[in-house]
This record gives sequence, structure tokens and C-alpha cells, in this order.
Amino acid sequence: MDILNKRNSGVELSDILLGEKESFLSVNSLCTSQYKAYLDIISCRTSKMGSHTLACDSCGHTKTSYNSCRNRHCPKCQYIKQQVWVEKLRCRLLPVRYFHVVFTVPDFLRPLFYANQRYGYNLLFEASSAAVKKAALNPAFLGAESGCLAVLHTWGQSLSYHPHIHMLVPAGGLDVDGQEWIAAHKKFFVPVKALSAIYRGVFMEKLIRALEENLLRIPEKQAKLFSDPRYLKQEAYVKLWHVYIKKTFRGANQVVSYLGRYTHRVAISNSRIQWTDGKAVNFRWKDYRDNRNKTMSLSCHEFVRRFMQHILPTGFYKIRYYGIMASANSRTKMETCFRSLKKTKYISFYHGLSTYEILEEVLGPDLFLCPCCKRGKMVFGIHSEKEKGP
Repeated sequence: MDILNKRNSGVELSDILLGEKESFLSVNSLCTSQYKAYLDIISCRTSKMGSHTLACDSCGHTKTSYNSCRNRHCPKCQYIKQQVWVEKLRCRLLPVRYFHVVFTVPDFLRPLFYANQRYGYNLLFEASSAAVKKAALNPAFLGAESGCLAVLHTWGQSLSYHPHIHMLVPAGGLDVDGQEWIAAHKKFFVPVKALSAIYRGVFMEKLIRALEENLLRIPEKQAKLFSDPRYLKQEAYVKLWHVYIKKTFRGANQVVSYLGRYTHRVAISNSRIQWTDGKAVNFRWKDYRDNRNKTMSLSCHEFVRRFMQHILPTGFYKIRYYGIMASANSRTKMETCFRSLKKTKYISFYHGLSTYEILEEVLGPDLFLCPCCKRGKMVFGIHSEKEKGP
């Protein structure tokens, strides 16, 4: 079999999903995006995904490889996307320090979020980004227009449902005239408690408006809580919401190195799955309460149930840019920032390269070395039609 279809020696997510397919799908109702992800992952790099032919440009030797599913929730299909995205981001980021900020939602809101994923996740993006921009503009803190890169994660290490935003915020911003870069102090430019209060206020304002306009499906068990804004505010304002300032990065290279491991993650990677006997699954997880790596055992059914909670709605963007980092400002405010910092903006190395050339750059030239003559390159030939499943 072709090198692109070789698999790791251990258990893979697709093995567990395939083993549970009949029993899980018979008792669980999945939405379209969940059902598609389920089938894609178990079919990835198998005959059901179709194949493509490679031929040696020297001796004519041919071989066939099965196609990847390219589903963003598949742990085997993210590496190349991650490398290309990271390289593009490297050229886009400002050469300044960055703060890593995490925004979470209280436990009582999680059932509402899961029942209204598209709206809930959008609300989380909007409230967290608005809080950062609002705090940065405050003269008491930074007094400048800032921005951020935000990434949505919906899971904890144990695969529990835990929607939260990881955000990278540059240590500074453009002055009110939009002409000069104002650098932040060594610590984050706004106290975390103040940022948490701003975030909670913006979030609750948007949530209550959505409830008044009947835009959300309310979980039956929480009907009373969301029926009256007074009950909701009482529950929400008991304590400050959790906002964490996790790390400070000294420059764009540190940021990119970190993001390369972070942005294109799926709920669980194959490397974390240790063992299965078809009934139970053991996997590694990190317990942040004591910062130790541990092993968790779940039934295969519960493991699949937890994983399927993290399939995002179709077409939903989990990586977004706001403020001066927004795409709309790439040729205006971001250009001004680079000029003010006296730095050059570069073009991505992968810009203009074909898929074949990118694969060769990322995975190495030996990937396409002919196994027969050891001299020629295996180049793409005729693509076969996708085989029809049963």
C-alpha cells in the first residue's frame, strides 16, 4: 500500500467509531454535520474515499493511494492544513509581544450552548472580542485600537463539553488617530477582573436580547431560568466569569510555534488513544487541577458520544480575526502598524505553490521518491471515481 495510506501501529479514532457504528447510530440522532463527520472519519484513506494514481516520471512505475476525507474533525487530515495556515499567519502577524487570553462560559450556560451551537459560539466570539477591544480603547488601560486572533475549542481534556475561546492579543494598538503604535506594559494592558466584568456584561446584554427576540431553543430543564431576565441575571452575576491570562509571547515566531500545535486540534488525537478491546477505551488526558498526565477509561459508546459533541456546525469558522487584525484591515490599519513599527511584511512561502509542491515541502522530497527505480518522482496521474459505499 502507498506510503500516504500507512497508519500508526496503535489504535485510531476511526477504529472505535467503526466498531460502534451500528449500535451508536441506532440509538443516537445525529445532525447532518455530525453524521457526515462520522462517516468521513471511518472512511478516511480507505476505498470508500476513492483513490488517485501516481506514476514515476522516470521508469513509469505506478501505484494507487486512497484519498483522505479532508474533514476538519478527522485527526489524520489536519497536519498539512495546519502547516500552510501557520506559515501564512507568520507573515501576517505583527512583530510584537502577544498575550494568550482564555474566555469561558459558566456551567449553567452549556446546555443552552449545545442546543444553539451556531448562535452560542457566535455569541462567545462576539462578546470576547468586543470585551478586548472595549478594554483596549479605554484611556485608563491602553487608549488604543487593538485586535485579536480568536480560536474556538469546545472540549476539555476528558472530552467533556466545555466551549471556550483561546485568544491572542497583541501587546499594544493604534492610537486614536490611527497613525502611531502604542505599546502595552509588560503585564496585560487591563486587569483580568476588569476584563472579566466587561466580557460578562457584553455577553449578558446580547444573550438577554436574543432571549427576548425568541432566537434560542431553551432546554426543557432550564425553562424557568431563561423565562425571566431576573433569574438569569441572578445566576450570572453571582461571581466573576473565568477569564485567564495564560502566557506572554515575546514575538511572532514564538506565537506561530505555539499556534502550530494549537489551532487545528481536534477533540482527541490518535496519539492519545492507548487501548481498546471494542467495549472500553483508555486514553491519556491532562488533569489541570494538579497538572499531571493521567489515563481515563470510558465505554466505547460514551467515548463516541463525547467526541460527537465537538463536531461544529457546517461552514462554521472556528478561527477569526478582529479589530486591527481583521481581514478588512489587512491593507489599511495593519499596513500602518508595520510602518509604525518599521518592519517589513512578507509573503507566505507557500503562496502560489500547488498541492503537490506543498506536500513535498512539508513532508520532504523522499515522500514522492519512486520505490522501484529510486531515481524518479511519483507524480499525480489519473484520479479514479469515488467508490460507492453499501
